[in-house]
Amino acid sequence: MAFAVFEGSGKTFCGVVKGDKIAIAAEGDLSEKLGRLDMIATRAGQYGEVAVSDVRLRQPILRPGKILAIGLNYAAHAAESVSFIANKAPGVQKWFNKQSTAANGPFDPVHLPKVSKQLDYEGELVVVIGKHGRHVPVDRAMELVAGFACGCDYSVRDWQKASPTMIMGKGFDTHGPFGPYLVPANSVEDWRELTLKTFVNDELRQEAKAGDMTFSIPEQIAHLTKAFTLEPGDVIFTGTPAGVGAGHEPPKWLKTGDRVRVEISGLGHLENEIVNEPQATATIG
Repeated sequence: MAFAVFEGSGKTFCGVVKGDKIAIAAEGDLSEKLGRLDMIATRAGQYGEVAVSDVRLRQPILRPGKILAIGLNYAAHAAESVSFIANKAPGVQKWFNKQSTAANGPFDPVHLPKVSKQLDYEGELVVVIGKHGRHVPVDRAMELVAGFACGCDYSVRDWQKASPTMIMGKGFDTHGPFGPYLVPANSVEDWRELTLKTFVNDELRQEAKAGDMTFSIPEQIAHLTKAFTLEPGDVIFTGTPAGVGAGHEPPKWLKTGDRVRVEISGLGHLENEIVNEPQATATIG
C-alpha cells in the first residue's frame, strides 16, 4: 500500500495509490493524518479516483516541522568525502538540518542557485515520523516510523564547506524533494533490504542497500530523541552512498537541464529537472 498527496482543482488531496490511479480519501496532505493511515485507507475512493498522470504529485508532508539529515552515513561515501569536505568518517552521528522551504515535490524542478555552480545530488532513503518520541530506545525506535519515501539531499558544496555546520549549503529552497508516495512501515518487510539507485541523465551514479548504513535507522532515531522530541510529520534523510558528483575528478556538478532520478525498490522513484533559479532580485512580503 502507498499513500499519495496531489494537487487538483486548486486544492490538495490525499489518497491511496491503486495502480495508475489514486483513490481520493480526504483533503490536505498527510501531516495530520499519520496516526490514522488505516482510517484514510478505509475512506479511499469516497471522493472518486484520479489518474496519477493527470495530477501534480506533491511531497507527502508539504511543510515538515523538521527536516533532519545525517552526513557521512555510508562508509564508501565518507571515504570519498575526505577530498572535498576535509573530514574523516565520524565516530558519532553527524547531523544537520534542511530548512522547511527546501521541501519539494517528487517531480518538481530543483533550482540551480544564482550564487553557486557547485550543485550536487545525494540520493537517500527518507523516513517520515508518525508519533511523538523522546528518549526512545533503539529497540522501540521503529515504532515512531510512519513510512518511507525516496529523497534527494541536494547540496551546494562551496556553501556547505563555508559553514562548519553545513547548514547553508544544505538548506536552499527546493533542495529537499521526497516522495513520490508514503509507503507505510508495515508494508516494508525489511528496510535494510531496500536498494537505492541514483541516475543523472540516465547514467547510474549511486547504488547501495539501506543495510549498508553505518548508523541504522533505529540508531538514528534513538540518538536524535536524546536531544529533542521527534513529532509526527518530521522527515529524516538517512544518508547517501558513494558516487556523488563531488567525488569525481573533476567534479560532476549538476547543470541546467540535467535530470536526477532516485529510485528505491518497492518505494517508487522521483525525478527532478535542474532549472535556473528564478531571476527575481528580491522577494519581500
